[in-house]
Amino acid sequence: MEIKRKPDWLKIRISTHGDYQAVNELVQKHRLHTICESGDCPNKGECWSHGTATFMILGNICTRGCKFCNVATGKPLPVNPAEPEEVAESISVMKLKYAVVTSVDRDDLPDYGASFWAEAIRAIKQKNPTTNLEVLIPDFQGNMDYLQKVIDARPDVISHNIETVSRLTPLVRSKAQYNSSLKVLDYISKSGIVSKSGIMLGLGETEAEVLETMDDLLAAGCQILTIGQYLQPTRNNYPVIEYITPQQFEKLKQIGKQKGFKFIESAPLVRSSYHAEKFLESEHKN
Repeated sequence: MEIKRKPDWLKIRISTHGDYQAVNELVQKHRLHTICESGDCPNKGECWSHGTATFMILGNICTRGCKFCNVATGKPLPVNPAEPEEVAESISVMKLKYAVVTSVDRDDLPDYGASFWAEAIRAIKQKNPTTNLEVLIPDFQGNMDYLQKVIDARPDVISHNIETVSRLTPLVRSKAQYNSSLKVLDYISKSGIVSKSGIMLGLGETEAEVLETMDDLLAAGCQILTIGQYLQPTRNNYPVIEYITPQQFEKLKQIGKQKGFKFIESAPLVRSSYHAEKFLESEHKN
């Protein structure tokens, strides 16, 4: 299937203001691994300019094969026991004000990686007590005891992406379920930690379905929402059905605010960690 040609509003414009040069030099000098760079994120320049970066733990091979994702699928390598300290050190060297950590799904591990997640969070917080930490976690197959391990480590924000609307979930997510993700977010919200989620547009959803998803997320206590355009990584991935206009993204942002999200980012190039730091900044001002 032919990949749709991207519209002009999806052209990447790299920002290199603020702390970008300093962060970039540190990344190159110390050979630090960030998703921003390895994933060629369109917002790398802007995030680095504001002292924010995203890291991935638990390797780069996922045990699932979601059709929207280009991460390698297969049998993962053993975990690197030094990784929590290495990521903590990277955040320290980069002098980040706000760090985001994510991971592949590790259904092969006894607790799906939850204990390793908790260890990484504690190492990061101990090494970087003034850095705000957001974690973007898998669903741990809906096991709340495993999720509690992450909660007990007390990151500032816990994010879990619902990815798409209920109808399309079986088509694009290999194992995760819509209602299971809502239960994960509800559990996080009831713990008192800020909960966050994200959805992609352009997979064939309707506006009514997006609004219904917003309502479902709010009912689960979700406070922060990101909405961005799905971009087909390769010809083997799920096709882009539609490119959503910036005006439609802005409309959804305003609707989301009216519905009750405390913070929402909605634009074509928005990704899960885009402007991640701004919610806590706004909270501290209030």
